[in-house]
Amino acid sequence: MRLIAENLSGERGGEPVFEDIGFSVADGEGLVVTGPNGSGKSTLLRVIAGFLPAANGSMRIAEGGEAFPSVASACHYLGHQNAMKTALTVTENLAFWRHFSGEGRLGIAEALDAVGLDGIGHLPFGYLSTGQRRRAAIAKLLVSHRPAWLLDEPTAGLDKASEQRFTGLINAHCAAGGIVIAATHLPLGLKTARTLEMGGQS
Repeated sequence: MRLIAENLSGERGGEPVFEDIGFSVADGEGLVVTGPNGSGKSTLLRVIAGFLPAANGSMRIAEGGEAFPSVASACHYLGHQNAMKTALTVTENLAFWRHFSGEGRLGIAEALDAVGLDGIGHLPFGYLSTGQRRRAAIAKLLVSHRPAWLLDEPTAGLDKASEQRFTGLINAHCAAGGIVIAATHLPLGLKTARTLEMGGQS
């Protein structure tokens, strides 16, 4: 499978933020999107995910097969917000996303263990610390299988140990044939990643 951007341009509030972006990311590869604040990193990820229309150009998937006929169907998106209900337990939140997005390679308990949250699935999400909330959101990537992970500052709020654990998860995802496209200011330790530098806007 391959995600391909051709002459992609994006807008925010009707104003252009990036133009003529092109890349191709295949199974087992990563793309790290860097650049100053306001350069369009988050907007690019939202365009790839299909949350925002492209101002120009196109985003497409090649060799996705019947299981993943479109870019949107192939992607998990982890943005700045964790997209979890505070009143529901951690397990209830993950069960919702598993039902919504389809089953994954790990069960809920296994996913929580993988992000270092074993034993707290019964707690309401709203009781968790900032770092625990982020790790629970990362567990969403594991309970439903999507080959492409779109990650917007994924390590925000994580301590060093959790950052290292997450590096292991994304490298394992790529090693299993997955794709990672991450917008970040911090190094993620991806073993098979290229860099896309976004320019500042005047």
